[in-house]
Amino acid sequence: MRLCMLYHPDKHRDPELKRQAEQLFNLVHEAYEVLSDPQARAIYDIYGKRGLDVEGWEVVERRRSPAEIREEYERLQREREERRLQQRTNPKGMISVGVDATDLFDRYDEDYEDAVGGVPHIEINKMHISQSIEAPLTTKDTAILSGSLSTHNGNGGGSINLALRRVTSAKGWGEVELGAGDTHGPLFGMKIFRNLTPRCFATAQCGLQFSSRGVRPGVTTVLARHLDKNTMGYLQWRWGVQSSMNTSIVRDTKSSHFTFAVQLGIPHTFMMMSYQYKFQDEDQTKIKGSLKSGFFGTVVEYGAERKISRHSVVGATVSVGVPQGVSLKVKLNRASQTYLFPIHLTDQLLPSAVFYATVGPLVFYLAIQRLVIRPYVRAQKEQNLEKQRQSSASDIARKKQEAEAAVLLMQESVRRIIEAEESRMGLIILNAWYGKFVTDNSRKHERAKVIDVTVPLQCLVKDSKLILTEASKAGLPGFYDPCVGEEKSLKVLYQFRGVMHQVLSGDTEALRIPKQCECAGQQQAPLISERDTRLLLYTL
Repeated sequence: MRLCMLYHPDKHRDPELKRQAEQLFNLVHEAYEVLSDPQARAIYDIYGKRGLDVEGWEVVERRRSPAEIREEYERLQREREERRLQQRTNPKGMISVGVDATDLFDRYDEDYEDAVGGVPHIEINKMHISQSIEAPLTTKDTAILSGSLSTHNGNGGGSINLALRRVTSAKGWGEVELGAGDTHGPLFGMKIFRNLTPRCFATAQCGLQFSSRGVRPGVTTVLARHLDKNTMGYLQWRWGVQSSMNTSIVRDTKSSHFTFAVQLGIPHTFMMMSYQYKFQDEDQTKIKGSLKSGFFGTVVEYGAERKISRHSVVGATVSVGVPQGVSLKVKLNRASQTYLFPIHLTDQLLPSAVFYATVGPLVFYLAIQRLVIRPYVRAQKEQNLEKQRQSSASDIARKKQEAEAAVLLMQESVRRIIEAEESRMGLIILNAWYGKFVTDNSRKHERAKVIDVTVPLQCLVKDSKLILTEASKAGLPGFYDPCVGEEKSLKVLYQFRGVMHQVLSGDTEALRIPKQCECAGQQQAPLISERDTRLLLYTL
């Protein structure tokens, strides 16, 4: 193989070059041993080098097919996940703070004609806090502990619930729930989920609420069916304190979400329709609107939400209705925690309240985005890059030393390749750079993040062709990563048949030079064998 011949220590007489050749030869030899072993090669083909690091391979029978090795690997992964599952919980929580800001607008009514001007009175009139955690007991059993506290105008209460869920089969699960509270009394409930067909499932839930007024039973059933790939239909029946029947259709696609629902019940009967449009941007922006009308009145809602960081999504919704008035709901989702702030602005339909509820959050978001969020995200990104550089500094220094040693060992081979290519007016690499390219004149100092890879690329030329596969080029012989964690490219200035060309390729993009149009119909042949390509990827 070309790499073994290039790095063989016996080909170098200089002691320093001989020592460097031995180190690189050992790396190639390690890769050769892995790829020569049918079992190790199958593991590497399926999962890469990380698959070889999984504990447990030493007890695997060596005479196995790739499919059997895949199954064994997945079994080992499942065992590791199960061990991790024993120590993991899934906390979820919500904090809701209700704000009464009606004094901002209603204070100018006729009731306030004789009132003396002053600061509007804004108060927090209700609050709700809920939290739940999951504790996996076995691979099929899970315990769920949840609790909540609520207060409204000085009166409050709380409850605590414990649920035990068991997966009975691949088609369903069952759940038993016990609860207690200071306002509703003890609770006992059961819930069952079952897949009836591949396109249809059902849930049934029943409960007994014990209170000073006696026992209040309740039953809820839901039947759902996939109408097509993106559409679900639901039929719900509820019997108890608030009996009702509800039917809804939900269509969810990559770019939109639509819901239509009709409910007949006591005391609430209504019809509701909502639509949400999803922008295809990195911030996952969504705008939504809904109309809900029933015996209680009519409510129109509209709003938007946007991702502001990796784990945070903020949204605002304006609600305008009769007789509810105008309200603004601000929501922040942070990982599995939800913070909700419903702000009641007025009991009437005032255009000024609608205007400020719409424009106020937008202006506030733009100011926070520019003054707080963007600087914070930029600082976090730079901090993470700096930590990554520091943690990999020793490894990068070693890779750099190996790359420089490889370039020295390539000199003689490159000289012969250039002579051969010049004799037939073939492919000659004039200059090649790898790293982060900066064109902004105010950031010229970042040009130091580019390294010269002319010699390594010329060494990979064979029969006037250079072919690089879809993998990071930092793992090629004579290469290393000059800017860890940042976007990199490869720029090549080459000469083919006496004509100069230039190409720019992304770090993980495949590259073939000369291009087909430059070959003028020459038959294309691969640069290196499949085994050599595997070796290059393995030494990454």
